[in-house]
Amino acid sequence: MTADDSFGRLDDDDYPAYTMGRAAEMIGATQGFLRALGEARLITPLRSDGGHRRYSRYQLRIAARARELVDQGTPIDAACRIIILEDQLEEAQRINAEYRRSAEAAGPSGPSAP
Repeated sequence: MTADDSFGRLDDDDYPAYTMGRAAEMIGATQGFLRALGEARLITPLRSDGGHRRYSRYQLRIAARARELVDQGTPIDAACRIIILEDQLEEAQRINAEYRRSAEAAGPSGPSAP
């Protein structure tokens, strides 16, 4: 990998750029909290060649949302389920919007206009 390739990944939300310590610091949580999210299978960090956990910005956004819910008193397993359902709802809404745009582009359906 060249330096140019590495710089291009700085904008990649899925690139595992953050160590566990840095990730925990960024979201204001403990490393144990991040491990708990992994055990709950909410996020699965990549592993470096040395076996260390590495997190992406996308994973950090999910972890920050989990921390927000837990800070409000939601048990961690319930917080994980809420986040999964929120993600599924967002995906369903995106798909529905695509279907609507496709239907609108195809024109009106049903009997032909005179």
